[in-house]
Amino acid sequence: MAVFHVLLSWTALFLLFLIFISFLGYCLYVKHIHTKYDHIPGPPRDNFLFGHSPTFLRVMRKGDIIHDTFLEWAETYGPVCRINVLHYVALIVTCPKATKEILMSPKYPKDIFYSKIFNLFGQRFLGNGLVTARDHEKWYKQRRIMDPAFSSLYLRGLTDTFNERAEKLMTTLTDVADNMTEASMLHLMNSFTLDVIAKVAFGVDLDLQEDRSIFHKAIETCLKGMFYTARDLLYEYKLKNRPFIKKVREACRLLRTTGAKWINDRKTAMENGDDVPKDILTQIIKTAGKEESITKEDEELMLDNFVTFFIAGQETTANQLAFCIMELGRHRDILEKVKKEVDDVVGMKQEISYDDLGQLVYLSQVLKETLRMYSTVPITSREILEDIVIDGIHIPGGVSCYAGHCYFPFALGPRSCLGQNFAQMEAKVVMAKLLQRFDFTLVPGQTFDIMDTGTLRPKSGVVCSVRHRDQNK
Repeated sequence: MAVFHVLLSWTALFLLFLIFISFLGYCLYVKHIHTKYDHIPGPPRDNFLFGHSPTFLRVMRKGDIIHDTFLEWAETYGPVCRINVLHYVALIVTCPKATKEILMSPKYPKDIFYSKIFNLFGQRFLGNGLVTARDHEKWYKQRRIMDPAFSSLYLRGLTDTFNERAEKLMTTLTDVADNMTEASMLHLMNSFTLDVIAKVAFGVDLDLQEDRSIFHKAIETCLKGMFYTARDLLYEYKLKNRPFIKKVREACRLLRTTGAKWINDRKTAMENGDDVPKDILTQIIKTAGKEESITKEDEELMLDNFVTFFIAGQETTANQLAFCIMELGRHRDILEKVKKEVDDVVGMKQEISYDDLGQLVYLSQVLKETLRMYSTVPITSREILEDIVIDGIHIPGGVSCYAGHCYFPFALGPRSCLGQNFAQMEAKVVMAKLLQRFDFTLVPGQTFDIMDTGTLRPKSGVVCSVRHRDQNK
């Protein structure tokens, strides 16, 4: 027995020695990384090992916006700014020329962050869809399948659906105006954009669902999970976070199982020769059928993309619309000018045509300025694999690059947002109808702060008093 205890003691000491040597080796590797990249300007690290991550955690706990911190660093240290977390190095790049080059060229693939949102806490989330695919060939195959569903010709045919869904929102606003009450425009815009993406992408009327609110709650929960995963490396391992992690997994499962059911139901209907809506889902299934071989993984990828559309198509446009209403409420002169354009182009028509949208030039400028001021996704990241020079600074390969704080709300180059024309058509239709029929004023006392939940949104919810317009003015 004594020999056993001696052996156990020596084994424990040996394991502790191995752990110490491994830790020492890792620290030496981190020191090597620091030496390799410390010629690049950047703020002092909070910690040798954890780098700038303590700053990120402090910002999150205070409810501040990490992108504001990035912008402050860029203003202090220049258009190329280094940040460290463990052995990872990332660059905040605000140089427009370099940003354009990095986003336009396929030489710079999406970085490791997109692998992290393949799943959330072990549950498949965005998978290897259009947003997250890092392999160029896999991405290109998907993009080729998806492109026809977002062509200008096809989108022109969606104007009736945009009008129909927007009319539902106008009915809700009519009740608010009749009762002379207040409304959260962010909440209403979330409901509207969720209606649109469900109807246009899946042919599903959410009013017929037992509990339509579960979808918005699931989207919000998944985005929060993505936010915490990206900002806190240890989030998953803290016991206090287990209840929320369970909710995130359930939300991911809900979105994927719902999407799978809608896709399979549509495929069955098409195979049976039934009449099906000529929506994006039908278009994508038809186009996918033209491929020489569609594997099980291809079907899983299709589901990845619909989860992506369901979230991106709802969340980002709703936030843009809410920010737009907030700023118009703060700038009455611009509000009156854009109302006049709507009156001149649309008049009293209930249906807004595709040609009308092209004539709403000032409204387009207002929506673009909203995205310039409040980009709902302020940065996008790429991996720099080879040595390059940015603004005279030599950048060794092997780093991530956060490109942002320039005007590219839908990104640039081959990986630009597939749904950007869809989103702006949708936004113009609903804003034109809102401006045509209602006056709105911001309720006093609310904040104009921004909240970061994976995307940027108005913290106050943009609470407005809504009244019918006096058409005699």
